[in-house]
This record gives sequence, structure tokens and C-alpha cells, in this order.
Amino acid sequence: MVDRYQRLTGTSVGRLLVKNLGLPDPVRLQRYQAGQPVLVGTTLTGGAGMLLPPALAAITAAGGDVHTARMHDVRYAGLVFDASAIESPAGLVALRDFFTPVLRSLARCPHVVVLGTTPERAGSVPARIAQRALDGFTRSLGKEIGRGGTVQLVYADPDAADRIGSTLEFLLSPKSAYVSGQVVRVSATVQTPQHRVADPTTPLAGKVALVTGAARGIGEAIVRTLHRDGATVVGVDVPQAADGLIRLMQVLSGDHLTLDITAVDAPQRLARALQERHSGVDIVVHNAGITRDKKLANMDERRWSSVIDVNLVAPQRITAQLLDAEIINPNGRIIGVASIAGIAGNVGQTNYAASKAGVIGFVDATVAEAAEHDVTVNAVAPGFIETQMTAAVPLMLREAGRRMNSMSQGGQPVDVAEAIAWFANPGSYGVTGNVVRVCGQSLLGA
Repeated sequence: MVDRYQRLTGTSVGRLLVKNLGLPDPVRLQRYQAGQPVLVGTTLTGGAGMLLPPALAAITAAGGDVHTARMHDVRYAGLVFDASAIESPAGLVALRDFFTPVLRSLARCPHVVVLGTTPERAGSVPARIAQRALDGFTRSLGKEIGRGGTVQLVYADPDAADRIGSTLEFLLSPKSAYVSGQVVRVSATVQTPQHRVADPTTPLAGKVALVTGAARGIGEAIVRTLHRDGATVVGVDVPQAADGLIRLMQVLSGDHLTLDITAVDAPQRLARALQERHSGVDIVVHNAGITRDKKLANMDERRWSSVIDVNLVAPQRITAQLLDAEIINPNGRIIGVASIAGIAGNVGQTNYAASKAGVIGFVDATVAEAAEHDVTVNAVAPGFIETQMTAAVPLMLREAGRRMNSMSQGGQPVDVAEAIAWFANPGSYGVTGNVVRVCGQSLLGA
């Protein structure tokens, strides 16, 4: 879908209007393209905590260029500050000392990451307070940084320092172009040791990924991205979408199933097909979703139940079946698709918002059981993403959805897909129980 306003601001007349009227000025975001280096430009690091050595190792392993001291003639594409050693509120001045001198020396679309210790695992009351303060700092900096930049906070448990690599690589790369103002927690909940990736360009080689709602939109983007990363994809969609699904999976040399995921026997049919055709599955992406919008005063039972059944009940039933039957392989992934609507709510979407908040509850409720199978559980929560569904939104609401975020623009389906591919990465075995918003740091629910 074309964003005509963003196209206008790229012209000389548009730039003049933006400058004189103080209008939103969306920057064309840099997104990852297959074949490009994962990390682009130079990253400056600072701080002196337990997370800095593994951070430096991760950036170097991803092919990144690292500076540990500022050079005045460099435009930095990334900043990483290890704040895990800050043990009191007074020590937070180290954030100002590192960031203030360098913020005017950033390249376009920079990526900033602050590393901290999970507050609950900090060693003292002052340390816990200081580590919690990092949340407000990063969210505010995300709204200040401009130039299409992103800012994130990564909390790591003291026994999970060696698990931050895949997360840091994602957050410093163009793959996270539309993710900002997020807090990611890295833990040692799942005990499976990291599987070494033979080829960083295809980290999912040898993996089997199940994606529901795969025929179009965000689902299609997920399928294509997981295939790009080396996975064999099993696409699932309703019989009405069979033609598009079959064509897509043929192009990607994948497999497909056409079924209604709300059918009574859908979990068993999926489990049987995955076991018989692929000897199990490594990645399960619950992407299928529908909307049936009405204000609650006009909401009939069918509209309510259909949304809850597709968006929430079916993923829970399918997951339970796959875990009980041990169809998901060790170091496996379960990934849900929530929504900013489940966090902030929307007029006329009580059913949809309930279902998507329920997906967040599904993550919380499933983490412990999944960990017993060496499986992680996470979810993405998209904001305004440019799809056929949002194209049907009335013009003024559509423009509000695009502009009410730190990047003043809508996201693309691939932005959601890239976040899911990060969760799916074998190196993300320390990332579980997270719900990450892909929303350009929306002002709604912030």
C-alpha cells in the first residue's frame, strides 16, 4: 500500500512544508535485503559490565565493525552500552556521559541497544532500582533519536550472559527497522545448549517451520522470510485460500495443508501430518487471525466467538497437542502473533483485543511447560502494518495509525516476519516469555 504522504515529504516541496509547519517527517527505513551484510556500518560500545565481552564477540561474529572508543570523524550506525554494572541511581549518570557526546554523530537509521541486568536478579535494592530505570531511559531515547533510528533495552539474567548474541545481532541490524522502544528479556529458562549455525545466512537450515494463515499478507511474508533463512516451511490456510497457498509453497519448495484450524480434529491432523511427512517440527508460528469488528452494543455471538476461536482457542489447542505428542523438536520455537490492540485496545474491537491480549496470556501460561520440552514461547505484537486489511481502514484513521509512532509511518509485513525469524533462530534459546511490539514505537499503549 502506497504512503502518499511519505512520498510527498521526499520532495523539495514536501520538505519545505515539513520544516515550516512542523509536520511529521518519516525517514525511509533501511531494511535488510538477502545477500547484504547483516550488520552495516560501525558500532560504538561503552560501559563495563558483564555483558560487554559477549556483546563484542556477537558483533564481531556477525561481521560488524566495532569501536570501543569514540572517533570524531565516524558516523556510527550502532551504539551498545552495557549498563549491567550500574548499582545505584547515582550511577545512571554513565548513560548521559556515554550517549550525549555521540548522539549528533549517528548515521541514518541507527540502532541503539542498552544492556542491563534483569532487575529482579540485581544484587541489591539500589541496583534493582537503577536497572529498572533503564526502561524509562530507552523508551524516551527512542522518541528522541529521530533519523529512522531504533532504541531497545535487553535485560539478561546473570547466568544468561552468553545467550544475548542472536538478540543483539537482530536489534543492531536493518532486520529490526520497525522495532523500537522494546524490552527483551534473556534468561536461562530453557536448558538446551546453543546449536551452532553452519552458515549465518541460513540459520534455519534443516529446520521445519509450521505457519498458519500462510497464503497472503503477513503470513506470506513470514513464510518467505523463514524460507530465506533456510527452513522447510509447512504452510496452513483455509480451503478458500488453497490456490494461493499451493502456488506459494510450490515456489518455495515447501509443504502445505488446507484446513480450518478451529475444526475439532485440526490439532490431531496437524500433528499427524508433521510427524509422518517431516518427523516433527522445529518452529510453530500461530499467525492465522481474523477481525469481525463491531461495537460491543452491537456484537452478536457469532462475531465474538469466531474471532476468539481463530485467534486464541485454536493456537492453544494446537500447541497443547504438539507438546503432548512431543512433535516439537528440542530447541524448538512456539511463536504467537498478538497485536497492539491487545495492549492498548481499539474502538469496535473488544473481541479482537480480547483475543490478542489472550495471546499474551498464552505466552505467559505456556512458558514453563514448553521449557520442560526445551522449547521457547514468544509473541510479536504488530502495530499499524501496511496490508490489505489496513488498506480498508477509513482514510483519517489510517493516517492516524501511520503517524502516531516514533517513526511517523506504517510498518511492512516483512518487519513482523523478521522479528519472528529472530525468535526462530537457534541462537535465541535464551529468549522466552517475551512479547515484542513491531509498531515503530507506537504512542498507543506506550
